[in-house]
Amino acid sequence: MASIETVHMCPSGHVLKLMSFKNPYTCGWCKVQGYGPRYECESCNYNLHDSCLLTSATASHPFFPNDTILVFLKDPPEDRGRRRCDICAQEICGFNYHDFGDEDGWDLHPCCLHLKPEFEAEGIKFQLQKAVKSNCMWCNKGTLKESAPGVRGCSYVSKCKKYHFHVRCVMENVLDVLKRQEASETEHVRLQLHTGRNKKRHSKYISKIMLVILKTVASILIGDPVAAAASFLSELVLN
Repeated sequence: MASIETVHMCPSGHVLKLMSFKNPYTCGWCKVQGYGPRYECESCNYNLHDSCLLTSATASHPFFPNDTILVFLKDPPEDRGRRRCDICAQEICGFNYHDFGDEDGWDLHPCCLHLKPEFEAEGIKFQLQKAVKSNCMWCNKGTLKESAPGVRGCSYVSKCKKYHFHVRCVMENVLDVLKRQEASETEHVRLQLHTGRNKKRHSKYISKIMLVILKTVASILIGDPVAAAASFLSELVLN
């Protein structure tokens, strides 16, 4: 028996089609900017992340305790402007995941829920962690400058404790590169590694680690964990 393909509609009742463009868009559900593949209504210029459209009613993540159940909320938060994602520390303006387990439960963007809890770069193992005291190797700060009280965001930290990157800093660099790729007429876009005062001490080895971290996060933001991320990295040139 042939499988029945699920049809998704925009708020106006038009069929959403899976498209792939390099230009940026704002997801109609979570309100977070995206690039690459998206579900689009050409008539309404309405776009959705596939990570939002294909969400489940509840979710869990290895980063959280085993009893943590995240519920997908289809209503924008009433306290908009005050709630922030506990992973990237950016404002939550649309659909999101929330943990009702305690009074200060977790809030997450759907795309942040898909970030890997751990990965390996150049033989070094990284883990997603909260409340890291060391300085981020991109912004050279321990705390994000726009973080809200009680929401410091999470970081990827090496098990050897030598390397630390804010998830938000990585996301901002990925989006910056994607924007410059879109605007550039050249084949490659030069990657600016913002490593603060310690820039002179960073070797090409550390730069390679940064590229792997960018690829890991880009695979979530772009929506294609293999082809799009590989294309994304192939156009970068180390500074």
